[in-house]
Amino acid sequence: MRQGHNKDIEIPMFDLYTISKATNNFSVNNKLGEGGFGHVYKGLFEEGQEIAVKRLSRNSFQGLDEFKSEVICIAKHQHRNLVKLLGCCIEGEEKMLIYEYMPNRSLDLILFDPMQSAVLDWPKRFHIINGIAQGLMYLHQDSRLRIIHRDLKASNILLDSDMNPKISDFGLARCFGGNETGANTSRVVGTYGYMSPEYAIDGHFSVKSDVYSFGVLVLEIVSGKRNRGFSHRDHHHNLLGHAWRLYKEGRSLELVNAHLDVSGYLSEVLRSIHVGLLCVQQCPQDRPSMSVAVSMLANEGLLPQARHPGFFTERDAESSSSTTTANSKNQMTISLVEAR
Repeated sequence: MRQGHNKDIEIPMFDLYTISKATNNFSVNNKLGEGGFGHVYKGLFEEGQEIAVKRLSRNSFQGLDEFKSEVICIAKHQHRNLVKLLGCCIEGEEKMLIYEYMPNRSLDLILFDPMQSAVLDWPKRFHIINGIAQGLMYLHQDSRLRIIHRDLKASNILLDSDMNPKISDFGLARCFGGNETGANTSRVVGTYGYMSPEYAIDGHFSVKSDVYSFGVLVLEIVSGKRNRGFSHRDHHHNLLGHAWRLYKEGRSLELVNAHLDVSGYLSEVLRSIHVGLLCVQQCPQDRPSMSVAVSMLANEGLLPQARHPGFFTERDAESSSSTTTANSKNQMTISLVEAR
């Protein structure tokens, strides 16, 4: 396998022939999925290493400069709960990212499937929640650059052979140096249902926007239900509204997936729901930082009362303003800044 090194992007470079051969010439049988970025293919190097190849589509919003900036940002941030970037391929009009392959694919494919979700017992779900929290804490405060992901959701959490979660897809992420923790944008990109109110409405995103998305994920993992599209016979709220209603009535355990046995883990389950609700509070200043959220999940101390969550109850307004991930992706990519 020929492998080079480009000083401009400081990451291993793979030639097109190698990647084409590994993916059986990008065979439809090797296709794992697709999104706004393009198609994702499974590949196998000659020495036996499995890979996942994200191939930038020709009509993607991402240009070469933005692509390189994204690669640099990802390459400099490695953590056990972030998907590992192995290298990239830039040849002619082809632009590809080569990642480690995750055998259990994405969390949403298991979590929201009535049959497959049975493999996710409570210890596995709690392990996934904690892993996502650790990865997000690293991005926000422990990495060389502060990264706001902006599109944290179940389909962007990949699972390895041991069900360890890995945050993936940094196509919409933004990097910051110094003490910056947020910014404003006139182009809101991401996925409705996971987007914080201040970002969806005013275009303001910050580390607390990611915290909100994490809170949504926690409640989805506990319940096995999607926030968007959730329905209940007694009200018209989404999943967050339902969780908030149960919390206020002291019935939080009713949020738990009906087929999930949590009899030996009641305090962990209740704590997870409580932390999830603290993370989705309407006011960004009320939400905990990810380091505080990690501590809350790990310790048995008293938690503050959760306040009203930020969520939309007007179904029609939400659906009419929603944008699919495929259409919203890659309208804005990582900005390259100096390390802090």
